[in-house]
Amino acid sequence: MKFRNMLIVVGLCIAGPALAKTPASQLPQAPAPASHHESAAAPQPAPVADQSAVPPSAKINPEKEAAIRHLMDITQTSQLGDNMATYISGQVRTFMSRSMDPQTLPKFMDAFNQKFAVSAPPQNITKAMVPIYDRAFTQQEIQQLVQFYESPLGQHVVKVLPQVLEESQNTAAKIDQEAALNVLRGMSSDYPQLKSILPDSNQPAPEGAPAQQAPPAAPQQ
Repeated sequence: MKFRNMLIVVGLCIAGPALAKTPASQLPQAPAPASHHESAAAPQPAPVADQSAVPPSAKINPEKEAAIRHLMDITQTSQLGDNMATYISGQVRTFMSRSMDPQTLPKFMDAFNQKFAVSAPPQNITKAMVPIYDRAFTQQEIQQLVQFYESPLGQHVVKVLPQVLEESQNTAAKIDQEAALNVLRGMSSDYPQLKSILPDSNQPAPEGAPAQQAPPAAPQQ
């Protein structure tokens, strides 16, 4: 495998667990109840597809599955389930804190986390990812990736690439936010309403401005 292609695969393989650590928009507010007339006019939900009609996935070679799981372990991708559960719990806490008093919230979160752990065991995420790896890589490619990640360079990549990706995303977001503000300021002569909502040109872009985060990097070792 050429080194350039290897680096592309590197980014893909260790991108998974970062999803759980990536800032995302808050959970949506519950919509206001519709009036009687609105309820009557509301479209009916589409019927759920019959899951029994979906053909089962082909059985994965046990030796290849073991290699895939080993690759996921050494790249820390197998931690995605735990990280995602932590992320979801944090989002639920933030959402519920808007309407629940602080004394009740801890008890509520304890109950939610216990029920969520039963409903969505972290190992289910790993189990679901194995067929994805199986379709994407041959057994020989999996073995080559294992060899790379077990090397000193591979372990260094697992350790530092998440921070490299995070800093790169933040830099890209800052550049694009500043460019967008400059474009909007240039349009303010045609759209005067922009002048009242845009920050002063001498001020930096507002903190916390929305930026698209890429998925996925593994947690630091």
